[in-house]
Amino acid sequence: MKRVFNVLSISLLLSLASPIFVNSQVDNIFKECKQLIRTPFINSGQPMQAFLTGDEVAQFRTTLFDGNIYRIVTCSPGTQKIWFSVYDGDHNLLFASNQYHTPSSWDFKMEGTLDCIIEAGLDPGTADSGMALLMVGFASKELVE
Repeated sequence: MKRVFNVLSISLLLSLASPIFVNSQVDNIFKECKQLIRTPFINSGQPMQAFLTGDEVAQFRTTLFDGNIYRIVTCSPGTQKIWFSVYDGDHNLLFASNQYHTPSSWDFKMEGTLDCIIEAGLDPGTADSGMALLMVGFASKELVE
């Protein structure tokens, strides 16, 4: 009876501590990712995150405004690589990171305002499951040039 109680107690403690560990890991990844958006870029303040397994693809929507320079950064735990693709509203491909050796960031200038779709997934060679975090920073082109 005492052994059953100990097993139940340990199980309860682990189930209560698990969300704290996950939240702590997310906070750490968020802080690391935020550091990649340095001056003159301003963090949009809207992290895009998804927990993925296998070949799942996360889809995010955002609006990019005319005259700004943007930086998209990806972060994940450890050495996991995140691929991402940017599409216009009609799903025409604008950029695919896997065509450029899956960089963790991409800077680009907008000409015209565009509602776009960002898709992201885990690079199959680096992870079977994990968290993908994307952040978008922006700057006026006058500050960058």
